[in-house]
Order: sequence, then structure tokens, then C-alpha cells
Amino acid sequence: MLHSTVSQQARTEPPAVRQGGSVSAADLLAEVRDCTPVSHGEYRSDQGASATIPVCGTDDVVFWKADMDIDCDGQPGVHCNTATDPYFSASTAFVQSDGRPLNSETLPYVVVPVPSALWDYRAHGVRGGSVVAVVYGGQVQYAVVGDTGPAGIIGEASYATAEALGLDPDPRSGGTSSGVTYIVFKDSRVTPIEDRKAAVVEGERLAQRFVNGG
Repeated sequence: MLHSTVSQQARTEPPAVRQGGSVSAADLLAEVRDCTPVSHGEYRSDQGASATIPVCGTDDVVFWKADMDIDCDGQPGVHCNTATDPYFSASTAFVQSDGRPLNSETLPYVVVPVPSALWDYRAHGVRGGSVVAVVYGGQVQYAVVGDTGPAGIIGEASYATAEALGLDPDPRSGGTSSGVTYIVFKDSRVTPIEDRKAAVVEGERLAQRFVNGG
């Protein structure tokens, strides 16, 4: 679930996970410079903010450019629990292969808004386990679609996603207020959804195909 407005920018220490590969952040951003909206209107970055964020689409991806709030929901851990996050929920919209909720502390995942008249992700080849390239600060982190959030708000990812990008992952104050691009590859899927390495391999393959024109 989406929480409070973020106020912290990236931490100065290196990211917890660095990913190699031939597709750079600049390569991906060059492919999503122009927006053809697929949402029927625009989203807010946080409760009370102006609605200025469309979901855009191409033949191969849907994408949006927003902030990053921290989703700490799912399996409770040292950093994600009722003591650290006043909005903590022990469930996620999509679950692991063993039926348990996802683990925000260990799995990079992205939150999509619940289907609404504004936009229904299911109509655009997006589902639980879809591969996402999260681009921030010259870095690319591959993740999966792992949870859903409020119908009118967009721009949220798991604790592990933020940590891997060198952002403060604290669910109350972490994330960043702008500069994040989320690129979801249509009709993709990582099985099992919790296989972090598989998301990287498939993400790199799909990103190469995307920047090379299909």
C-alpha cells in the first residue's frame, strides 16, 4: 500500500546490488522520451498532490515517470514490520510459489495501481510477475510487478528495489520525490515470481530487444 509523501533523496553509500549488462539507463530512457498516454487521465504521486502523471505505452512496454514511495508490505522482517511501518500489511496482491506473501526486504518489486476507470494494467499485458526496468540516477534495477496500490496514485516500489538503487528504503521517510522511470515489459513474466536472478536475466534480455527495436 502507498504511504506518506517521501522527503529523502538518495543515500550516499553505494547500492546494495549492482547490475551489469549492456543496456544502460540512457539507452532505456532514450526509448521512453515521448509519451503516448494509455491511461484515461493522470495519476497523483502522493495523496493531495496534483494529478500530473500519465501511464504511457508503446507496442512493447508501458511506462511512467514518477517518485518512489516504499512498499514494505508482505512477509515481516527486521526492516518491514508493524513497528517500522505504521501502514504495514502482511499481505501482497501477488504471492510466492509457496503461497506466502512476497518479501519486500529481499525482492525488488514494483506496485501498480489497482484497476480502475483511470487505467487497468491487466488490459495492457501486465500481471503479477511482469518484468520491470526501474531507472534512477543512471542505474537500472530489474524487478517484477508484485503488489497493487491506491487507484489514483502511482510511484511505489519495494524496500529491496530502493536499497538496490542506493535510495533510503525506510518506509516512513525513504524513497525519492522524483526522477524514477518505471518500464514494464508487456506480456512478460518471471516464474516463480520470487526468483530475483531470473528477473535480472529476463529483464536484460527484454531491455536489449526493446532498445534494438524489437
